[in-house]
Amino acid sequence: MRAVEEQEAIRADIFRWLDAHLATGQAEFTHTQLKNYTYLGERIPLKDGQKGIWNPKGFSSTLSITTSLKDQYADVLGDDFSLKYSYQSKDGGDNVKLRRAMETHTPLVYFKAIRVGTYVAYYPAYVVGADDTLRKFSVALDESLRFFSDPAEMTYDQRRYAERTIKQRLHQPVFRARVMRAYASTCAVCLLKHADLLDAAHILGDAEEGGFATVSNGMALCKLHHAAYDRNLMGITPDFEVRVDAELLDEVDGPMLRHGLQDMHGRRLQLPKNAKDFPSADALAIRFAQFAA
Repeated sequence: MRAVEEQEAIRADIFRWLDAHLATGQAEFTHTQLKNYTYLGERIPLKDGQKGIWNPKGFSSTLSITTSLKDQYADVLGDDFSLKYSYQSKDGGDNVKLRRAMETHTPLVYFKAIRVGTYVAYYPAYVVGADDTLRKFSVALDESLRFFSDPAEMTYDQRRYAERTIKQRLHQPVFRARVMRAYASTCAVCLLKHADLLDAAHILGDAEEGGFATVSNGMALCKLHHAAYDRNLMGITPDFEVRVDAELLDEVDGPMLRHGLQDMHGRRLQLPKNAKDFPSADALAIRFAQFAA
């Protein structure tokens, strides 16, 4: 068994490694990447190829859990805002080590499959409960939610915070990964291809009716055009044409304003190859009406 200090150091380095990957703008991880993580020259796969609960040799508690595409119960949330994750069918080491992660408050990684061999990562995640009757573990996907009291005793504001937080935590990584893939990590307005400078922008926000985390309610936009779109300095018509605010068009500033925004006026969006991923014309119409107003 590895020393506790070594296990803690490896987990911390895994989180750093995941952070570094996400900082490049890439929201997803391939199976090949996850199986080839190394620590001080030692290869330590971050997930099992077959089982959902992964306990590498020498670890006293679970390192990661995975939900596959075949799992119809993925992302089932309980009233306590935690993910409900099923026990292994056979009692033994996998369940025992996941329970030990709960007892020792040890952080782990939750991998959710979004395509065959491709995953998004949630971390640090914590096992916060176990139901032996239903044979399900409760997993908190946001560190702050570990410290709330019994959900039944939450205030209205606490419940709203928890609901908003877990919704964002669950859907944003998947939303970004799918939007970036649909748009080939290219800004739909200016064609910038640096993924670390791109956002998965919502057309209708999370809090709005129809503000679903689907590709058709999103676009890949660079940070400049995302900010301009959110602030209604730039609009997009239902037939995919860019419009810039009239006052902004008349403003004289510098090359960034001229080339970054004013020159985009009248330009057509670069659309995904797959028509099903096109921005929703209905959603664009609602947002364009806000811009026009």
